[in-house]
Amino acid sequence: MKPAPFTRHVPKTVDEVVIALAEYAPLDGRILAGGQSLVPIMAFRMARPTHLIDINEVDGLDRIAIDGDYLSIGARARHGAFHRPVIDGVLGHLLAFVASHIAHYPIRMRGTFCGSLAHADPSSEWCLVAATLGASLVLKSVRGERIVVAEDFLEGIMSTCLAEDEFLAEVRLPLLPADTKFGFYEFSRRAGDFAMAAALVTYRMVDGVIVDARVGIGGAEDRARRIGEAEAVLNGQAPSPDLFVAAGEAAAAAIEPLEDIQTTAEYRRDLVRAVTRRALERSLP
Repeated sequence: MKPAPFTRHVPKTVDEVVIALAEYAPLDGRILAGGQSLVPIMAFRMARPTHLIDINEVDGLDRIAIDGDYLSIGARARHGAFHRPVIDGVLGHLLAFVASHIAHYPIRMRGTFCGSLAHADPSSEWCLVAATLGASLVLKSVRGERIVVAEDFLEGIMSTCLAEDEFLAEVRLPLLPADTKFGFYEFSRRAGDFAMAAALVTYRMVDGVIVDARVGIGGAEDRARRIGEAEAVLNGQAPSPDLFVAAGEAAAAAIEPLEDIQTTAEYRRDLVRAVTRRALERSLP
């Protein structure tokens, strides 16, 4: 099938973007950046926006840079920009490792970091990163700018707190201390498929024990989120195979798993046990 008819608008500045949104959002206007999520559902006419506001010619929205104690990622920054570390240090390597697991190469060259968060698929690797690291998201409209944390931004399956006339202009990821360890693991039936469960963990070691543990789970619930129960198991303990198994058990017990035609709730719990343990195993040298 082909998309239903629409009008394309090509603003040149952020001000023009928010003005166009204010006018066309009530008429089912949508932002177009990479289009790797929106265009396919338009082709099947699952979405029929009458106006597309194409932000690909807006200067500055492809910016990726350190601002103070966080990494700023603009609305046009592609997944492919992270194939190699965009900054020195742990965060740059973490993002590069996660990016290699996103879909397929052609999609990574068009899809965008911010677009992935705005689409809010529970299996999104970038939603998992944002939720786990405590990202701040900059939302803009003609009414001004507001900043929300990832935990409040992600509301459910493909659901966010974005108002009709707002667009996600920037994501801010906190820089990670140099001694931070991280591990990431996701399970999908085939390479490039959506993850059925994924885990991202970060922590530091002080006097031989884990501190500042963060355990994020994606793909298994209606949104990516941190699992405090698993973090509590890890903090204050020395890394060991038994500890990692216990953290996986805690994560599995804490989730409210999705069910579908292919997976039962218990199957997804088993996946969460496995991906949490394996992410923790990958965090070690």
